[in-house]
Amino acid sequence: MKKIILIMAMSVLLFSCKTSSITDKKLDKKAQVAVKGNWVLTSVTYPGSEYIKVNSFDIADSKCFVGSTWKFVSNNNKGNMALTKFDCPVFSSPITWFINTNGEFILKVLDAGEKAKRVRAGYILHVANQTDDSFQLVDKGTNVGGKDIDVVYQFQRAN
Repeated sequence: MKKIILIMAMSVLLFSCKTSSITDKKLDKKAQVAVKGNWVLTSVTYPGSEYIKVNSFDIADSKCFVGSTWKFVSNNNKGNMALTKFDCPVFSSPITWFINTNGEFILKVLDAGEKAKRVRAGYILHVANQTDDSFQLVDKGTNVGGKDIDVVYQFQRAN
């Protein structure tokens, strides 16, 4: 009898533990709808950018992202991005994304045909200075040379 009670108590403890996520999953629908559409990344800035290279999203040098095209679909949180700059790697990929109520922009870069739920790695950026025609994504605390810096990705709505 004591064993049954002990097993039941352990199972209650085990099942009552809630796994926590790094990000809040409550969506900011207004911010997401404002980002919907086609965008061009017009600049990448950070302190020391003339001397230091940052590998953005584990894909390429941050300067290769200038001129890249991005499409955000807000009703299913999917889209795509493509690097188009000369002398940079050719890269195009589907993405999945969302903006939560904390102002965090959660981004996953997917391989073709890959489901987002199977991708365990992603990026958390912060949405800043959002208007109808532009917004910024800020990668806070990127470690460059032992120092934490903010990398600012400036987006402009494509015509």
